[in-house]
Amino acid sequence: MRILVTGGSGYLGIHVRRFFEADDFSRRLNLDILNESDVELAANYDVVIHLAAYLDKDPSAAELSFRTNAEGTANVIRQMKPGSVFIYASTKDAYGANAAIYDPVPETCPTDYSGQTPLEWSKLIGERYVDYYARQRNVRACIFRLSTVYARPSDGNEYGFVTHYVESVKRGWPIQVPVGGQAIRDILHVDDFSRACQAFIASSNAYGLYNLGGGQKNAATLTEMISTVGKLIQLEPLIEYNDALSHPVPVNYVSDLSLVREQLGWQPEIGIKDGLRSLL
Repeated sequence: MRILVTGGSGYLGIHVRRFFEADDFSRRLNLDILNESDVELAANYDVVIHLAAYLDKDPSAAELSFRTNAEGTANVIRQMKPGSVFIYASTKDAYGANAAIYDPVPETCPTDYSGQTPLEWSKLIGERYVDYYARQRNVRACIFRLSTVYARPSDGNEYGFVTHYVESVKRGWPIQVPVGGQAIRDILHVDDFSRACQAFIASSNAYGLYNLGGGQKNAATLTEMISTVGKLIQLEPLIEYNDALSHPVPVNYVSDLSLVREQLGWQPEIGIKDGLRSLL
């Protein structure tokens, strides 16, 4: 089985690609999902895991967000051969503030506008392209609305907040956190994300849309995550609570994993402590 990872040299992509021994499609190889001739490569693969994205939330980046995350997604999937598998990495942030009334957050949470940035809207529009072209091309498609997925740092890649916390504790850097450090997130190790992709590939499902995160067993406040890292390496973290920082939206988010567990038989295997230890 031939597998291609778009964005396969990125923060998550490099680990997903190694998990599957997959090929890379990324700008580091001078390949661009907005280039029609480049994306013709997708026709040669049985599975495409689509991680390539433009991740700037600034309103000034709206045009490039929509082009890359929406049109770029359409460019890739419409090149795929019938019977192949397309896995799209979307985001929990598509729910915006609507998620605040749910604990945990199900796939039925509304995605109506509630302050989402162009990044979140572009990923949501990308989902609609997946819905359409998967059916037109007879491609098996899976959309994962990802919560916080974390991985070991790699050269040339900006990493997420979990890895930032780990690196900061290791190096004795002060860590600024909002809302008194009490914001809650469920976190997911990148290998568990890869196993979720593997579960869909191995299934007979023609289509799936799932919230994917660590779930309630892997949810913690920001302060708890930082403190756990400190205990693992016997260092006292330098935490600075800064209410001037932008508050996360929603303040608390935990993924409801009921649907993905029921349909794919998947659940996280790597707990918070073991996952954080792996980053060390």
